[in-house]
Amino acid sequence: MSIIQAKEIILKMRFAEVYGRFMDGDLTSEEAASMLNFSSRTFLRKRRRYEEESFDGCFDRRLGKKSSRRACEEEVEDLCDLYEKQFMDHNIRHFHSIARREYGQKRSYSWIKETLYQAGLVSKSTRGGRHRKRRPRRAMTGMMLHQDGSKEVWIEALGRPLDLIVTMDDATSEITSAFLVEEEGTQSSLRGLQETIETKGLFCSLYTDRGSHYFFTPSAGGKVSKTQLTHFGEVLRKLGIQHIESYCPQGRGRSERMFGTLQGRLPQEIKRHGIKSIEEANKYIKETFLPIHNEEFMCKAEDEKSAYVPWIGNLRDIMAREEERVVQKDNTVSYNGMKFQLCSTEYRHHYVKTKVVVREYQDTLIDVFHGPRRIASFNQKGEPLKIEDTMEIQKVA
Repeated sequence: MSIIQAKEIILKMRFAEVYGRFMDGDLTSEEAASMLNFSSRTFLRKRRRYEEESFDGCFDRRLGKKSSRRACEEEVEDLCDLYEKQFMDHNIRHFHSIARREYGQKRSYSWIKETLYQAGLVSKSTRGGRHRKRRPRRAMTGMMLHQDGSKEVWIEALGRPLDLIVTMDDATSEITSAFLVEEEGTQSSLRGLQETIETKGLFCSLYTDRGSHYFFTPSAGGKVSKTQLTHFGEVLRKLGIQHIESYCPQGRGRSERMFGTLQGRLPQEIKRHGIKSIEEANKYIKETFLPIHNEEFMCKAEDEKSAYVPWIGNLRDIMAREEERVVQKDNTVSYNGMKFQLCSTEYRHHYVKTKVVVREYQDTLIDVFHGPRRIASFNQKGEPLKIEDTMEIQKVA
């Protein structure tokens, strides 16, 4: 006996039982219809058919017939060919997103998943891990942001791991900054911070792991120092942003899940667009990938108001690393393994034994200040630059 025949018999038996109770007066028409999951009108039609022909034909004439919405074989073949030839390295949800956006596909994710499974192109996923309760999101955008890095082979053409640095809003999962660098560190973290503030504004708090560029930890595995700050921590203090440290991977679950999504999509998109360099990849991420990603994965904040505050200050100076030095007898300043030769200026003939401040910027320029006055500029190699040249470099940066 086929499944359709068995279902037909069960439906007839169920109807006969309820119909008998209805005729005996135990059930009203509405109650009988509800027990059969019918509307009152459908129950009336079924009663009339039962009384006229006792269902000698089919109880449900739809049984055994193909749905009018059923996909034709050609559509199924085209979908399977597309996945097999171009997107075998994509996960199903990513493929579904591309198929709808670029190929006009109207079918649901579940239909595409089942179709690919029936064709033997994908395997069924295993059950997830232990159930955990998610931490509630912040109510407003700008209340808390996450920043983290993930080392993967993001650009297949390069064949080596790179760090993807991502800054994300907790309330909506909007990625405010994302880019690839050779190695995660202070400069990359400050870059993510700067891009976020320039595009969105000043925010309230930042949640990160306890990496050495984020926090100073006196004893391995212990609590971070709240008084001895890293350069990144000092910048946050100047900006009035609270720095929240994470002591367990589960606390960073939201950003970890986001990286799982990016790892299943970004390398495939970079490969599909023929990108072979970090510069090309970062341009693609900023101009193309992030707008599409945010549109698909952003959720609505609980409160429509925003905690971001527009920024109008000088981020370049705030994010610069400053260290005080005393000028040596030969008018040189030692900094980071280099010696900077100071020349006489129209204000002073020499600066011997004078206290100066060395300021290293994100754009790799190094300036030497005497009080509020800049008296010299150098590049990362220690080569002197003219003041006019540094002004031009700052404009470009």
